[in-house]
Amino acid sequence: MSAEPVDWRLAERVAKRVAGHEPFLDSYHYRNLAPQLAELTAKAEELVATETGLRPLSGPARARVATRAQWVDANVASFQRLLRPVTQKMAERASRPWLAPLTQRVSGTEMGAILGWMSTRVLGQYDLLVIEDDRPEDQDIVYYVGPNVMALEHKHGFDPHQFRLWLALHETTHRAQFTGVEWLRPHFLGLVQEALDAAEPDLEHFKMVAKQVIEARRRGHDLLADGGLPALLATPEQKAVLDRIGGMMSLLEGHGDITMDRAGADFLPDAGRFARVLRHRRNSAKGMAKLVQRLIGIEAKLNQYAAGEAFIETVEARGGRELLHRVWESAERLPTMTEIRNPQQWIDRVNGTTALAG
Repeated sequence: MSAEPVDWRLAERVAKRVAGHEPFLDSYHYRNLAPQLAELTAKAEELVATETGLRPLSGPARARVATRAQWVDANVASFQRLLRPVTQKMAERASRPWLAPLTQRVSGTEMGAILGWMSTRVLGQYDLLVIEDDRPEDQDIVYYVGPNVMALEHKHGFDPHQFRLWLALHETTHRAQFTGVEWLRPHFLGLVQEALDAAEPDLEHFKMVAKQVIEARRRGHDLLADGGLPALLATPEQKAVLDRIGGMMSLLEGHGDITMDRAGADFLPDAGRFARVLRHRRNSAKGMAKLVQRLIGIEAKLNQYAAGEAFIETVEARGGRELLHRVWESAERLPTMTEIRNPQQWIDRVNGTTALAG
């Protein structure tokens, strides 16, 4: 079998270098973070279950406080497994095998730089990481990147108890979705696998897309706005799958934000301020950070999530929570991205008056 075109060990080293100094690791407050977040995660999980009616089928949530380096380790393992079909195709189609070592290092450096930057930004993450099957202890975990959480609290003077519960509510909502709806996790992973299987890595296609992006910029158009490079490089088959994944993730993120607000309403008087600060944090990226966000599609995803929240509000306004809860009935009930933008299309379809919208 051909060698992988990504040097994953180099990616890990670069990511940890980019992650830089990890604040507050030596503070006695950091040592109290794990037990407090375990307690708040359990509380958040119960609040979410009461609000949504979704109860995890796999038992109580496990909270894990991670350093940036530990978050990098987990995500490198995940990407290495997840992207294996694509990297194998790239290796098999390499026209100049003698360039493989250089390609591996360049790809590893690029992947490491992106993961390292992300490790300085992420606060919490419900683990849907696709890790080797023989490592169940590293799956179904609610992660908190401790140094980032404490640094943000310190910078903005957040009440730590409130802020940590606020984070826990969002992540446990995602866990309730993926473990409280029995078919959702395998369906999502199946879609991801379908998109990767349809990938056709082609250097000439990449060059053509890069040329189109540059030419469009000269005309004042931004081709990266609708999903970054992943969307531009996608094959027609992948774009159809990405539309379904986009609709699903818009729904889940919108549902996460709304649930977080409703479940924490009696406990989090500062929730509005937390949301404003994080929204400003996302939108104020400049220079290389802003370019990375655009290239990997983060800006487009944020827009999709806002659309997901609007979708939920519209559906509930027209049919109450009972209508919204129909999204959990089966994979066929999930909205596409087109339906996220046009909620009435989804309402008509689930009421039996129209077919699946594209």
